[in-house]
Amino acid sequence: MDGIWYVLLLSLLPGAGNFAGGMAAEFLTTSPRLLNLALHAAAGIVIAIVSVELIPEALGVLPAWWLAAAFAAGGGAYLLTETLVERLQGGGGEGGRTGMWMIYVAVAVDLTSDGLMLGTGAAVSSGLGLVLAAGQVLADLPEGYATVANFRNKGVPRRRRILLSASFFLFATSAALLSYLLLKGASDEVRMAALAFVAGLLTVAAVEDMLEEAHEAREDNRLSILAFVGGFALFTLVSAGLKSVAGG
Repeated sequence: MDGIWYVLLLSLLPGAGNFAGGMAAEFLTTSPRLLNLALHAAAGIVIAIVSVELIPEALGVLPAWWLAAAFAAGGGAYLLTETLVERLQGGGGEGGRTGMWMIYVAVAVDLTSDGLMLGTGAAVSSGLGLVLAAGQVLADLPEGYATVANFRNKGVPRRRRILLSASFFLFATSAALLSYLLLKGASDEVRMAALAFVAGLLTVAAVEDMLEEAHEAREDNRLSILAFVGGFALFTLVSAGLKSVAGG
């Protein structure tokens, strides 16, 4: 039971990062350039999560072919979900209420993958779950900002915007608890395959969604590249620091 409460606590962090970013869009003055930099930093953090934490964990247990297959399956699952969302959105028009709800669905899917990652990581070790949660808090801040900014552009009232932003907690929490309970007693191979699957999800999300949205917000410059590199470096340092505090 203690493990479940620990996972529940960790699963609140991605939603908290998303909500904090949304409240920044509500109450602070921002700009397209700032959003471009923040999304590049978030993409750097996600790539660091994959390359510094998820893949090295899986490499120590899985054969290369299994790792590659699980990673490809995760990326394929993300593309399939994205295709379904785009088809639904195309049926209702991006400027209408259906378009607004498809934005909501896209973010809900992303936070569900965050919860899946945290639950899977916590099933491997409590320290890994903590490190992954810290990284997702940093990455979800700009996503929350972009989401609420989109709701504002579509004329959604402020009270409803705040309620929608708060509801994202449910998706990460549910996915984290479910994946933890399913994988807690599983073999090391199954748990590491799940990590590789999540790595595929996150990689496609960073390349296809975060960077694309950053480019739409504002044209890239050298600061954009520095933000990406800085995000990668920041998570690497946070990971090392948390592992040191937790005793490895």
